[in-house]
Amino acid sequence: MAHHLQILSENGNSLSEEYPDLKDFCTQEPFALVRTESRVELRQLDGDRACLYVDFLSGPLGYRRLHGGGAGQAVVKAVCSRSRSTPQVIDATAGMGRDAFVLATQGCHVLMFERNPVVRILLADGLERAYRDPEIGSMLRENLVLSPLCSIMEVTEEKCCDTVYLDPMFPVRKSSALVKKDMRIFHQIVGIDEDSNMLLEQALRLAKCRVAVKRPKGAPFLGGISTPNCVETKSHRFDLYHP
Repeated sequence: MAHHLQILSENGNSLSEEYPDLKDFCTQEPFALVRTESRVELRQLDGDRACLYVDFLSGPLGYRRLHGGGAGQAVVKAVCSRSRSTPQVIDATAGMGRDAFVLATQGCHVLMFERNPVVRILLADGLERAYRDPEIGSMLRENLVLSPLCSIMEVTEEKCCDTVYLDPMFPVRKSSALVKKDMRIFHQIVGIDEDSNMLLEQALRLAKCRVAVKRPKGAPFLGGISTPNCVETKSHRFDLYHP
């Protein structure tokens, strides 16, 4: 059964007219996009009743930043070339912006693309709040930007960045109990990137130096294009392509 996404203020008033792009947005389970006094969040209306929102200032991202995390992370090793200390990066599938944020805190200039309209609203809201932060707001305004275009498929200029980072959505693994509540919601809203092979082709046209593709460990190479170069973690690998 399909459910139309409810769009509400915290007091229950409808805000659907403010988000015309979401007029026909449906989900398999009931959700509401809710604007509170402090943020915009996606609420699950049954089941776990969890909520999803973007927060660059506190939670895991805030803790990681305050305690020096970032430089040694696999995504940084995969995306950043040693020859370029401040690479221009396109995050082609930004999602909740977590990897993009880590890259930005390490000096990368990251241009984010997100085509799911609900996630894009959450991302823009989290970014706007982060821009106002007195400690890291100016850095983020410089290093972390949401593109006005929704998809890299709309970009016509070739070789316009140093690196393209691609993290396409894939089917949820069978042991779904191991997947955190927020990521289960994210999967339900976004679904699977059916055109991920085309995204890789476009990424190779846009990148000057490399394309980094995040894949579950053991998953086949995207588009069947193998590469001997990768950065591995316990659960994922980053396949590196050099255009």
